[in-house]
Amino acid sequence: MRVLLRSDVRGLGRRGDVVTVKSGYARNFLLPSGAALVASASSEVQAQAMRRARDIVDAKSRDAAEAQRALLEAATLTISARAGTNGRLFGSVTEADIVNAVRSATGISLDRHAIALAEHLKVVGAATATATLFDGVSATLRVEVVAK
Repeated sequence: MRVLLRSDVRGLGRRGDVVTVKSGYARNFLLPSGAALVASASSEVQAQAMRRARDIVDAKSRDAAEAQRALLEAATLTISARAGTNGRLFGSVTEADIVNAVRSATGISLDRHAIALAEHLKVVGAATATATLFDGVSATLRVEVVAK
């Protein structure tokens, strides 16, 4: 069954896309939840309007993400944590700690799932993390862990 997506559906498509799905999926989930409409010849005009609006919003979001990337890459985030005499932390610095440091240093609010660490930071010193701001726009964060 061909449907026109009214909103982004993870793993299926974005707003304004006309996709083919199994009829049960459309009938039981997409149509009742309002995420899609049954595609017809007249809905193609509506799909084009949705894609144009989506492209305009994406362009604005991409520009905002580029500006945020410049701010984030210029800043060095300092996180203080309790550590032993050998420089090993009592615990670790996680993505949530980095998000809090970003918010206090730059005022930018990020989701903790946008931060990528190879592993949690467990020693005092410098490290890097990656923040995904938008599709295709990511920033490299410099993190400095200091002992309290």
